[in-house]
Amino acid sequence: MKRRSFLQLAASTCAAAAWPTGARSEISPVMERLSAYMSGAGARALPEAVALESKNHILDTLAAAISGSELPPGVQALKFAKTYGGSGPATIIASGMSAGPLEAAIVNGALAQADETDDNYSAGGAHPGCAVVPAALAMGEAVGADGKLFLHAVTLGYDIGMRAMKTILGRTVLRDMHNIVGTFGAAAAAGCLAQLNQQQMRWLIDYASQQAASGYGAWQRDTEHMEKAFVFGAMTARNGVTAAMVLQSGWTGVDDVFTGHENFFLTYAPKADPAGFIDKLGESYEVTKTIIKKWSTGGPIQSPLDAVVNLRRQHAFEADDVREIVVHLSTSAAPKVDNVPSPDLCLQYLVAVLLLDRTVSFRAAHDKTRMTEPAVMQQRQKVKVVAEQKLEDLLPRRVAVVEIALKNGTKLLEENDTVRGTPENPMTRDEIVEKARDLIVPVLGAGKSQKLIDTIYAIETLPDVRALRPLLQPG
Repeated sequence: MKRRSFLQLAASTCAAAAWPTGARSEISPVMERLSAYMSGAGARALPEAVALESKNHILDTLAAAISGSELPPGVQALKFAKTYGGSGPATIIASGMSAGPLEAAIVNGALAQADETDDNYSAGGAHPGCAVVPAALAMGEAVGADGKLFLHAVTLGYDIGMRAMKTILGRTVLRDMHNIVGTFGAAAAAGCLAQLNQQQMRWLIDYASQQAASGYGAWQRDTEHMEKAFVFGAMTARNGVTAAMVLQSGWTGVDDVFTGHENFFLTYAPKADPAGFIDKLGESYEVTKTIIKKWSTGGPIQSPLDAVVNLRRQHAFEADDVREIVVHLSTSAAPKVDNVPSPDLCLQYLVAVLLLDRTVSFRAAHDKTRMTEPAVMQQRQKVKVVAEQKLEDLLPRRVAVVEIALKNGTKLLEENDTVRGTPENPMTRDEIVEKARDLIVPVLGAGKSQKLIDTIYAIETLPDVRALRPLLQPG
């Protein structure tokens, strides 16, 4: 080898040895801004209204997980915890168990999505809370984070998860977006709690990208809701915690998975603009745009129930006064709720319960036995569902048109496109607390329920999130 060639080889070898471990590449402005924001999120002040909304979603998600422990997916998740959990730093909600962070993320994610009770984003069908909050709780307990950092991490999780979805929505070769929302959101929350630096946050995005590009819509064929609980909650919460933990332990990755050879966007969303990840980041907070459901039912049910409530406020009538109710829904929503066997998705059953009880409790929404009771069947027979293409054309606005004919000849009409709990028609704190009590009290009791609620609304004062454990478990 010539002396010049040898010196060049030696110089390049030395340079490579001195360079930090990991696949180096030029950092794009998007990745620079995104990773800097994520690494600083734990210390960055939150607007008061945003902090309150994050607390609302934390409470709503934990309440969904607690109530979910009594539903089939939740029961199976707790069996999984007994088999593979054991002792560990992380709480298994609604049980006396603890586990490692990965197992806890899986179980608590499934509990939170064991039903249609958790929050969602109607424009994309996303359920961010069931991934973000369980991942944040598992990682927060693993590192002994305080409540303020936990609150900031959850807020960041919503920001990154929802921006990931919006950035590639409609521009991706992937058929299902739910893994992307949950994985990016859970990873961001867990990375914040692990206090990863800016370089590690770049690698975190890389590891989230690798895990997010999987999953497809076959879960819709599982009538027991278990695969949905896995895809939306368990898998994505686990993905996020996994990414944060391996980087915390010293793993490295690609500096900018958004650019260069075989990057995330070229592979899965070549028409998308990566700048969507940083659009109004720090100015507009995604947690304030995510729906807290008033009713513990499927999304297409929310608007019709609201419409019936609205009509009842305007015109007092009882169940026996009603001759017929016709509910007009989009063509994609109607088949999902028209006399289906699941009580929390059956529109006829839930409208009947609302007529009889003047509300729809969590218990009633999951009472299969009550679906065939004579009093309920009498009201169910009055309710018809009509699929309308014009309402399909209005999506993602979930519009329902409800016509009620009373026996005295009165005809009532209500068109509802602003469901209670949406950003356009938000629930009050009292309404959110009322819903949480309905979900928590039957499992943990009234006293513990109130203490948990009070603690969540003062979460920033909590020295260690591990103090939540006795409030999340029976006994």
